[in-house]
Amino acid sequence: MKIVIPGGTGQVGTVLRRALTAAGHEVVVLSRRPSGPGERAWDGRTPGAWTAEIDGSDVVINLAGRSVSCRYTPANLKAMMDSRVESARVVGEAIAAAARPPALWLQMSTATVYTHRFDAPNDEATGEIGGSEPGVPGYWSYSVDIATAWEREVEKADTPHTRTVALRSAMVMSPDRGGVFDVLSRLARLGLGGPVAGGAQYVSWIHDHDFVRAVEFLIAREDLTGPVNLAAPAPLPQRGFMRALRSAWGVPVGLPATRWMAEVGAFALRSDTELLLKSRRVVPGRLLAEGFSFEHPEWPEAAGDLVRRARRERRS
Repeated sequence: MKIVIPGGTGQVGTVLRRALTAAGHEVVVLSRRPSGPGERAWDGRTPGAWTAEIDGSDVVINLAGRSVSCRYTPANLKAMMDSRVESARVVGEAIAAAARPPALWLQMSTATVYTHRFDAPNDEATGEIGGSEPGVPGYWSYSVDIATAWEREVEKADTPHTRTVALRSAMVMSPDRGGVFDVLSRLARLGLGGPVAGGAQYVSWIHDHDFVRAVEFLIAREDLTGPVNLAAPAPLPQRGFMRALRSAWGVPVGLPATRWMAEVGAFALRSDTELLLKSRRVVPGRLLAEGFSFEHPEWPEAAGDLVRRARRERRS
């Protein structure tokens, strides 16, 4: 198959490109700064020569959007919104204009669309969309607005010959340098990976191999459309999540952090405390109902596998 991945140069795109290429597919990445074979230039906003790659392709997987690992200033929030909405819109326009449109458009979304909660998990059927929770910072609702606006562009697109799926993805854990697993592992190895603000907030995650397998499953299942949660079936509180990660690295102690300490740490990392404090309790209802089987459903085992791979890569 020919698979086009707009915005495919980040961590998730690297994971997909590597796996799909190894599986024998032709993979074309659309990038603002193309730097090698298989990469084509685009600006993420306007049609151009890149649309020829979509015409005649089999699958488009749109991952484009400014990284959420930043301070949530008004300017950055606007950039996150604009980059997602504009890229989804122009991808939809390219598919609509194609003489031979792709059979499938997988549009990246986020598990952050669901409400901050501790009492019950969010699946696609019964999960609550966030944005109006009491007792949380007001700007958290903007992340939900970004997610809903992102998905709305897919719903609005005039693509009757192309099946569409919104990938409501949890954090994709891979041993690649610079990814979320690498950052959390660095904190754990330094002894800083303890509970944050009590650690009761849930962490939703997915092992990179299961993320790729879920994408392949969705490509093969021609009957599935709409939002699909890409998350392991066992989210867990942050204190347990970091305890298992420390154990995988052989670090016995992790210093706890209060909310204000998390603010300082997030500032130092040029990130935002929403990524640490929002309770994301998300489960893959549709994948499980359709028969998808996770290779890494539980975090302690998944963390152990990722740590072993990270150690091998550091030695090579």
